[in-house]
Amino acid sequence: MRRIVFIAVVLLTALQTNAQDLSYYLPTDVTYDPAIPKPKDIIFHEVGEWHVTHDRLVNYMKAVAAAAPGRIKLETMGFTYEQRPQLLLIITSPKNQQRLEEIRQQHLLLSDPARSASVNIDNMPIVVWIGHSIHGNEPSGANAALLSAYYLAAAQGKQIDELLDNVVILFDPSFNPDGLQRFSTWANQHKSKNLVTDPNSREFNEVWPGGRFNHYWFDLNRDWLPSVHVESQHRLEWFHKWKPNILTDHHEQGSNATFFFQPGVPARVNPLTPEKNQELTNKLAKFHAKALDKIGSLYFTKENYDDFYYGKGSTYPDINGAIGILFEQASSRGHAQETANGILRFPFTIKNQFVTALSTLEGAKELRKEFLTWQRDFYSNTLKEAAAAPVQGYVFGDANDKNKTALFVSMLLRQQVAVYKPKNDITVNGKIFKADDAFVVPMQQTQNKVLRTIFEKTLNYKDSIFYDITAWTLPLAFGLPYSELSAVQFNNNLLGQKVTGDDAINSNVYGGKSNYGYLLQWSDLLAPAALYELQQNDILTKVATEQFEIPVSTGNKNFNPGTILITVNNQSIDADKLFALISDVAKKYHLSFYALQTGNAVSGIDMGSRKVAALIKPSIAMITGPGVNATDAGEVWHLLDQRMNIPATHLEPSIFNRADLSRYNTLIMVGGNYNELNKEKLKAWVSNGGNLIFLEEAVQWAAQNGINSVTLKKLKSPVDSAKRTPYGDQEEIDGAQQMSGAIFAADADLTHPLAFGYNDKTVSFFKANRVYMERSKNPYATPFYYKENPLQSGWLSKENSDAIKNSAAVIVNVVGSGRIINIDNNPNFRAFWLGGSKLMMNAILFWKNN
Repeated sequence: MRRIVFIAVVLLTALQTNAQDLSYYLPTDVTYDPAIPKPKDIIFHEVGEWHVTHDRLVNYMKAVAAAAPGRIKLETMGFTYEQRPQLLLIITSPKNQQRLEEIRQQHLLLSDPARSASVNIDNMPIVVWIGHSIHGNEPSGANAALLSAYYLAAAQGKQIDELLDNVVILFDPSFNPDGLQRFSTWANQHKSKNLVTDPNSREFNEVWPGGRFNHYWFDLNRDWLPSVHVESQHRLEWFHKWKPNILTDHHEQGSNATFFFQPGVPARVNPLTPEKNQELTNKLAKFHAKALDKIGSLYFTKENYDDFYYGKGSTYPDINGAIGILFEQASSRGHAQETANGILRFPFTIKNQFVTALSTLEGAKELRKEFLTWQRDFYSNTLKEAAAAPVQGYVFGDANDKNKTALFVSMLLRQQVAVYKPKNDITVNGKIFKADDAFVVPMQQTQNKVLRTIFEKTLNYKDSIFYDITAWTLPLAFGLPYSELSAVQFNNNLLGQKVTGDDAINSNVYGGKSNYGYLLQWSDLLAPAALYELQQNDILTKVATEQFEIPVSTGNKNFNPGTILITVNNQSIDADKLFALISDVAKKYHLSFYALQTGNAVSGIDMGSRKVAALIKPSIAMITGPGVNATDAGEVWHLLDQRMNIPATHLEPSIFNRADLSRYNTLIMVGGNYNELNKEKLKAWVSNGGNLIFLEEAVQWAAQNGINSVTLKKLKSPVDSAKRTPYGDQEEIDGAQQMSGAIFAADADLTHPLAFGYNDKTVSFFKANRVYMERSKNPYATPFYYKENPLQSGWLSKENSDAIKNSAAVIVNVVGSGRIINIDNNPNFRAFWLGGSKLMMNAILFWKNN
């Protein structure tokens, strides 16, 4: 009887705490070094009993590294926006640790075709990057990192010794520290002693924006290629410092799924990925299947997930001589949740991630020479393909926007691309690239495939369903002038000095101190930041709405619409302090100002013209919260906060409904649903002189609620409703209608204030929605529109193609004394769509001039 009672108590306790000791996870046929602390010794709970917070995860990694210095070297790659450390544990055998730098240097030779043939790989360790939980609310990966670190530090015997002799492990316990901290706090604070498994419970339903994202609400698993964010930049530095052969990316998926590992859908592999990559992925998959079969876990492959967009962690390695492996574990989201497969417990999700981390290492050890050989072959084959390609180089650069050009060059350098200054001016198809402002990248270099995915356009696809975006041509995204260089147009004599770091951008106040005024051209990316800083210092500013030519210290100079005028008179500070302020702003933002000695233009408008209009400092609010697309909102936040140094209030709908809106003159609404918003209050605010900016689906919401004056196009159905269509075709037909994301050319009215600063009538926009606006009946109110064939790169169904033809990209509505600016695309997409930044900032700063 006592035995029965004891067993009942044990079972009840297990149900209450969800606790599993290490024996549940670890291989049983292994002995462990007692000198290595177990996770519970440092984090104060069993693995899976609670969600590990990032600070405790860091504490354990530091403790285990300190206890096993022979096997583990601890590095700090950098710090997140919230100043959390990004740790990297380099784990290998003691003898490898003693010659770690030598191993790294030898390994890098495999990616150098000029020297790789002579490299002996017989005893060379393979390099494997194990990465966890880039989405903070997919925590089983980061929690499994506790187990993997313990196992790799403490396990003893021939098997672990052989593994560590043959493998150098780059162990990244948390790809997204800020998101992990946010989610773990949520899950832990809602855990009950008696675990609640009802999916409707608060534990499983995070408040907006959730823990998936980084500090600025970005999906870091889309940032490997553009590398906008500090987390990605720190990680890429170490990725290329080692150039691993395999990188694992441990994720979670819907709770009713099982476990996925690659390969993904065969038809959705990017054509730049070699077939050998998929062959090796399949070979490695056999190790995962065997490991999961052993513990009785269900899994699937070749479904749902693809290898197309190279900005993802599991795909980025594929163009860098490595193999990326995606793992997707069904998510418990909390500690235990009811699913279609029964109650899914957090420890079980962790165990699957741990087991597949070990199966990856086992596969890497067994296939070591094949992976090393493949890395060497990848780079030598890449150079051979490059030599035979019709495009032998690219030239790019914007003389009018040196900051944006510099950011593009920095992105290329982070990707290990060789960039050069041209020796002389280059003319391609009538387009002149001045040597001082241009850069050249030759295609015959080891990063050829990275270059191709950055520069090439794509219009032909094997499949019509995509997990992520279908196009990302980065010069178009940045809005940079660029041209291909064919074999006839390119030769190495074009190449001047190699760019080795960020080139300093000259700043100047031409003409020095003025007693009349200063001019700032509007074409540079950071001109809005400079304008706002002046306004923050209570400097009166104006904008020229027409072109003019006027004498400056360098001679007569043309200035385009959008030029900012700062007069000396009527300011709150004297001429000396104004000059000092402008000099500081010029230096801070790498810009040039021009001192004026007269307001009398040689041609065009004079400085006292009514067409030089006074500006008001923006006071910005953005609607955030439930129903709002968090990544879209994060992109606006990042643009304003990180690039432009402009603060913006984040208003939840409930706060908006009771707030005094008179303190804001600009309100931004990104894609989302705003049904909780007081619509009458919104209408009254804009009518009383507010500036209301709608982006993407918010345009549709506003049209449906009678807030804007936009007419939306109706899309044609891809099927005939009068005829029967096979049920099995539904997924393919419906999937093809989705706008996963493509690039479109819009025609710009360069005289319109929303187009100030653009120098080319063709502007590339990114569109990932099915919102299509009819052009305004007001002939002056459609400053950007799509022509007959606007698609520049990406997948587009016939129905969507028909809808976007001759539609409006931007429409301005006048409502009372206010303005509504409707933008059908995402001008801020993933913070690398810098070609749209000017439109966004013009909408914020020049709305009174529309």
